[in-house]
Order: sequence, then C-alpha cells, then structure tokens
Amino acid sequence: MTDSCHDAACAKSISGLQALTLAWMIAECAVSLWSAARAHSPALLAFGADSLVELFSAAVVLLQFVPLFALRPVRAARLAGVLLYVLAVVVTGVAVMALVTQRHAETSLPGMAITLAALLVMPLLAWQKRRVARKSGNVALAADAVQSATCAYLAAVTLAGLAVNAVWHVGWVDSAAALVAVPLILLEARRAMRGESCGCGVC
Repeated sequence: MTDSCHDAACAKSISGLQALTLAWMIAECAVSLWSAARAHSPALLAFGADSLVELFSAAVVLLQFVPLFALRPVRAARLAGVLLYVLAVVVTGVAVMALVTQRHAETSLPGMAITLAALLVMPLLAWQKRRVARKSGNVALAADAVQSATCAYLAAVTLAGLAVNAVWHVGWVDSAAALVAVPLILLEARRAMRGESCGCGVC
C-alpha cells in the first residue's frame, strides 16, 4: 500500500482488519470468560470483559461501512470509552470483593493459553491498525488500535498473575493482577473518549 489511501482501498483494508479482529476477539472473549468462571479469576474476568469491549469496538468500526448502521467514527470511539470506564468499575469491585472474602483463584491452563496467544496476536493487529489509521485518518480505527495494544499489556499482566498462582499457589496475586490492569483500562478509556489516534487526523 502506498502512502496515500484511496477510499475504496482504505475501506477494504479496514474491513479486512476488523473482520479478523472480530473472529479473534470472539474466541478470546469466550475462552477467557469461560476460564474466569471456572477458576474464579478476577484477572481473567478483567481480560475477558476487555475482550468483549474490543469486540464491540471492532464491530462499530466495521459498521461504518454498512449504510443502514453507519456510525460516526468519533461517536463510536467515545462509546467504546464509556464501556471501558464501566469495565474498570466492575473489575475493581470484583477484585476487591475477592480479596476481602479471601476467595482465591484456581489454576487455569486455558486462561494461560489464551493470554499467551493474545500476547502474540494483539501487537501485530495493533501495528496493522495504526498503519491503516494513519493513511485513512479514521479516528475509530486509531482508538481501536490503542485498544488492541492495551490488550497485549493486559494479557501480559494477566498471564503473570496466572503463572504465579499456578506455580506458587498464591491466590491473591490473581486479584492483584486484576487491580494492576485497571489503570491500563482507564488509560485506554480516556484515549478512546478523546479519539487519540497515534498521529491520525480526525475524519
């Protein structure tokens, strides 16, 4: 792709990226939330819920190209930001409750597997989205790229907590990992609300 971006070429690139993101996020969300329920893991709950928000974000970016459901990029980005703020509150509540009640998370091999996979997949998706967002000036795609990058950081934090719990059976580490993830979610929410775009212009 050249430095310029024609409308049709941009639309095709964005649609392809978001379709790939949707497929991955459905799998990531399903596995992580299922694992969170099985292992009583606040960290996996945070990761899975963030995946759900990213799934929504990818969908609204894709819907920009469907006339019946067309949504302005800035509005889509801000809506994703609101959902992330809600997510931060929920994760904080669940993690604090787990610490107070001393309900420790169990070892989750599927959870470790999906977070490791996300740690490999999401940086690549984020890089591609940033590249296309710069060329197209699509604010929602730029915000979605930030979410994809943050997902990799969340995956690293979650995986670290799960690994420590699996090896040393320190149950509270899982809740601590969830609380560490909250500032990342809040940062992601603020960027989405502001439509920050890694150098992209506003549509």
